[in-house]
Amino acid sequence: MSLLSVSGIQSWYGMSQALFGVDLDIAEGEVVALMGRNGMGKTTTIRAVCGLTPARAGAIVLAGDDITRREPFHIARAGIGLVPEGRRCFRNLTVAENLLAAARPGKWTMARVVELFPRLGERMEQGASTLSGGEQQMLAVGRALMTNPRLLILDEATEGLAPVIRKDIWRAIRTLKDEGQSILVVDKTMAELMPVADRCFLLEKGQTVWSGRPADLTDELQDRYLGV
Repeated sequence: MSLLSVSGIQSWYGMSQALFGVDLDIAEGEVVALMGRNGMGKTTTIRAVCGLTPARAGAIVLAGDDITRREPFHIARAGIGLVPEGRRCFRNLTVAENLLAAARPGKWTMARVVELFPRLGERMEQGASTLSGGEQQMLAVGRALMTNPRLLILDEATEGLAPVIRKDIWRAIRTLKDEGQSILVVDKTMAELMPVADRCFLLEKGQTVWSGRPADLTDELQDRYLGV
């Protein structure tokens, strides 16, 4: 049984339909890449899974439990941890307070987050608004892990970051994969994404158009669905 199963979901922003039938699934311990050009529905799919832009058709099942029409806080409690595009840390709280605000019982504690991102340990009493963009991204990942999620979702976790910080984020993702963390990741950096992904799903105009292993993602498919 899949940890997450998304079947034929459709979603709207007001009167405008954004998703027209997205299908994907993630097994326990698997890293899945959700891919497509800008505007093809990747973030909307994530928002639908998290209940932020609810699906009006189709089904979203987490560990056998239908969460299609659950409230976002219920979905978070069910085991989905989101690192949203743009980080969105609690800017008026310190690093420590950001982490504590999301804490739920489990293996991920503040000490473990600091092991993953040592920089955060040096800035625990600093306000989140004073951190660099890369440090805020580390904090956003750490905050999601503090919920002890069954599934971690990363939406453009390395976008706009300096190369050295991107390396830190990808190192953390590889560590999480090695520990068996289930991950759904959206990212444009193919060179880093393909080695960690077990499977890929391609979106085109709000629909799933291809799925398979990274090794099967041919140049033709990349040109057709990922090229500018």
